[in-house]
Amino acid sequence: MMQKKILVADDEKDIVELIAYNLEQEGFAVCKAFDGRKAWEMVNADKPDFVILDLMMPAMPGMEVCRMIRRQAETAAIPIIMLTAKSDPVDKILGLEIGADDYITKPFHVRELIARIRAVLRRTERRPDDDLPESFDFRGLHVDFNSYRVTVDGQPVELSSREFKLLQFFIGHPGRVYSREQLLDRVWGDEAFVEPRTVDVHISRLRGVIEPDKETPRYILTVRGIGYKFADISA
Repeated sequence: MMQKKILVADDEKDIVELIAYNLEQEGFAVCKAFDGRKAWEMVNADKPDFVILDLMMPAMPGMEVCRMIRRQAETAAIPIIMLTAKSDPVDKILGLEIGADDYITKPFHVRELIARIRAVLRRTERRPDDDLPESFDFRGLHVDFNSYRVTVDGQPVELSSREFKLLQFFIGHPGRVYSREQLLDRVWGDEAFVEPRTVDVHISRLRGVIEPDKETPRYILTVRGIGYKFADISA
């Protein structure tokens, strides 16, 4: 298996070196950045398989780097974990909403970070929906599964890799209802640190991007007391 390359971006050099050392001991290749602008340059130059971003960095904050990664087609699918010194749930939810796949609050245990990285990598390497067509069209929603491009009524929209996987899963199982726990199992896989509320956060974000009217969704529907489903495309 080809060695995975991970970009670690944080203005605290001690943290970068600690993470880098442990990742290298686990067999990963590591590149380092100490400010947001350099991180963005390295994402484009090195095309890492994974990015660890500090929330607050000089030159460009991690939030903005995350947004830019998601806006660019060739980098949009790169998994991202945000590092934050803030414990406010609002900051964590914001990180997920702008496209991060996960977040971890400082101070943290390096072993937990590595476990989360491996869990995300297992999910991205897993292809449960290989039988999906190359593209999908339904009520103005167009999804190109090869280029990760999504448009709604002809307008391009930006999804994080997790949101895209969630949408992909729903499209592969239209009309079928899934509970939060089932979605965690199918989309998040064997990650041990994700709570059911995370599903609600990602679905809310996904609806906010693809639904013309978030309050009256046409694609991802709520089944009260049970969970969520994609609209029945045969109806």
